[in-house]
Amino acid sequence: MRGLWKLAGVALALALASSGASAQEKIIAVTAERFKFTPAVIELKLGVPVVLELSSLDRRHGFQVPDLAVDETVEPGKVTRVRFVPRKAGTFDFHCHVFCGSGHEEMAGQIVVTP
Repeated sequence: MRGLWKLAGVALALALASSGASAQEKIIAVTAERFKFTPAVIELKLGVPVVLELSSLDRRHGFQVPDLAVDETVEPGKVTRVRFVPRKAGTFDFHCHVFCGSGHEEMAGQIVVTP
């Protein structure tokens, strides 16, 4: 019986640790639609984990941030989650890399990471 209580204690400790880790992530909803992202500027803190929840309001789009190694396709009706920890400060451009019509070239924004 004592072994069962130890196992339950370990399971509880793991559950609390994992729930605490996700509670520290900053979650930011980003929508894509012809021919813009909302928000167009995403402000992050250096070293703070983030989850970008990407969704499309109209059609298939892309979300690419070359300097942060992010390259995702965003399908309408689905949420694409991108988890990362900003490891360098600066301003990083993002853009749609899936052609979505006239105006596609202007579909861009910035991620600003501050210390």
